[in-house]
Amino acid sequence: MPRDKVIALLTDFGLEDNYVGTMKAVIAGIKPGASVIDVTHGVRPQDITGGAFMLSSSYKYFPEGAIFVVVVDPGVGGERRVLCAQTGKHIFLAPDNGVLGPVLSEESEENVVSLVEVSNLKFFLHDVSGTFHGRDIFAPVAAHLSLGVNPARFGPRINEFKRLDVPGPVNAADGTLSGEVIYVDRFGNLITNIDRARIEAGNARVLSVTIGKKEIEGLGATYSDGRPGETLALIGSSGYLEIAENCGNACESLGCSRGEKVTVRFNKG
Repeated sequence: MPRDKVIALLTDFGLEDNYVGTMKAVIAGIKPGASVIDVTHGVRPQDITGGAFMLSSSYKYFPEGAIFVVVVDPGVGGERRVLCAQTGKHIFLAPDNGVLGPVLSEESEENVVSLVEVSNLKFFLHDVSGTFHGRDIFAPVAAHLSLGVNPARFGPRINEFKRLDVPGPVNAADGTLSGEVIYVDRFGNLITNIDRARIEAGNARVLSVTIGKKEIEGLGATYSDGRPGETLALIGSSGYLEIAENCGNACESLGCSRGEKVTVRFNKG
C-alpha cells in the first residue's frame, strides 16, 4: 500500500487560541486519519523571515511527498495570492509573501515542477472569512492534496513568486567575512546568515567572530565547549554560524538581536 502523505503545519498561531486545532479539525473532516505533524506554531506573529528560516531548516527531514502548509500570513484577506508549489520531493502551500523564497530559490535542493495560484473555490470551505484562510483555504486544500488531488486543479499555473529580500554574507577586501543575525531561537542563540560552506571555503582557520562589542576566539563544536555563562561561536544544527552562551541566553547577555552585524576573521597562514 502507498504510504500516507504527511501534512506538515507551520504557523505563527501559537497554541493559546483555537486556530491550530480548528485547522486540524477541517483536515480530519476531509481526510479522516490524516497524518499531521506540527513543525511549529511558535513563529513570532507576522514574522515572514522567521517562518521562512524555520521551514528551510526543517523540510529536508520530512518523508518524500510531505505537504507543507505554511500560514505566516500578515496579508490575509488582501491582494496576496495563495501558492501551491510542487517540487521533485514535496508540496508547499503558502501565501505569496516571500515565506517560500528560501526553499524555492536557485540555491535550494528543491526543483520546482509546477507552481499554481490557488483560486478554485471548489476546494475551499463554503464561507471563506477575510481573516482565517488557514481554516477556510489552506486546511481544506491540504486535505485534498493528501487525497491525491492534482495541484493543477487548484488554479492557473504561474511563473513567478515573491522572494525575500534577505542580504547574504559578504567577503570583504581585508579577508574578513561579514554577515548578520537572521534568527533568534527560544534559547537566545543568535543564528546568522553565514553558512558552513562560506566558513570553510577558504580552508582557513577561524581566528575570531565579532558581534556587537564582543569578540569570540575561534569556533567551538558544541555548546558545552564553553564554561557555563561563556559566549561561544559554532556551526549549529541548521548549518549556519551561531553565537550562543553555555547554559545562558546570548541574546540577552550581549544585547543583540536580529540584524546585528557579525564579522568572521580567518588565519590565512
